[in-house]
Amino acid sequence: MKAFGSIYNETFSYPFYKTMSTPFLRLTGCKCIFSIFKNFFLFQFKEVLFPKLPVSKADHILDEKIPFVPSWAAIYLDFVNFWVRVISFFLRYYGREAFVPISGFIKDMGRLYAYACEVYRKNLSTTKRPFYIARPRFLLLHLVDPHLMCIPSLHVMIAIYTYKKFSVFAKQFADEENLKVQIDEMKHGAAAICHAVLFVKQHSVNCIPAALYAITCYAPGLFLNEEIEAFIDRLFAPSPAFSIAPRGCRTHPSASPAIKLPQEDRVEIKKHILTLYRRFVYESKTAKTWDEPILNFLKEMPQR
Repeated sequence: MKAFGSIYNETFSYPFYKTMSTPFLRLTGCKCIFSIFKNFFLFQFKEVLFPKLPVSKADHILDEKIPFVPSWAAIYLDFVNFWVRVISFFLRYYGREAFVPISGFIKDMGRLYAYACEVYRKNLSTTKRPFYIARPRFLLLHLVDPHLMCIPSLHVMIAIYTYKKFSVFAKQFADEENLKVQIDEMKHGAAAICHAVLFVKQHSVNCIPAALYAITCYAPGLFLNEEIEAFIDRLFAPSPAFSIAPRGCRTHPSASPAIKLPQEDRVEIKKHILTLYRRFVYESKTAKTWDEPILNFLKEMPQR
């Protein structure tokens, strides 16, 4: 039986080298990188320089109840490493056996950017973001992110999809029992990223249900509504301690800064997220396209 370490032991350099040096994975990896730059960075900066699309203000009054906590920036910015670690983990422990599923996973990462961009290309969205550059991470955020792609939140879409696919891969390799700790790490890591988007004020409480709805549309066979609603219910719960957590890892869920939020506010925020998610699901039953419920919601919001 393999001795598995924490998913947070995985580095960025190993999967990048392995993907680019493996002919079976190289083209897929390059297409994924191209999709990310095309559908996120290039598209946003094009709209900054040559604005053509409507921009909705995605803020909600409940956002005022969520404090700005700069220390959550490390977890927020970890979302790329979050999905890259999955590539690293399975390539390291399963070798060639993991090439096919990991190739599909890398393709999905590129497709997710294009999928969310189906909304962005019709209606952009933004939120009130404090101009805070006291920490280098926030300076990086202001430099590389024009903050026009809030609904749906790609951070949340990718985090949820990644933790779910990790569980699928564990089952595929018949290692669910041996990977229980790592599956829990991924589950709580996804929740931590969802918290981080709120605590660094990159997203509104409106952005999370839109992302949860969008990911169920992208992979309808992967998620049940009950599972998404259970995930919403777990939001703002304390992160558990993991016995194999890397010592000093600032982006591990057990190292997340404490959430200082009154219980009544937590309940109200989760209720709003659940209600809006259910609205999107309900409206999708008569919608012509998957993004129609989100676009209708964006049209209701004030325009910038």
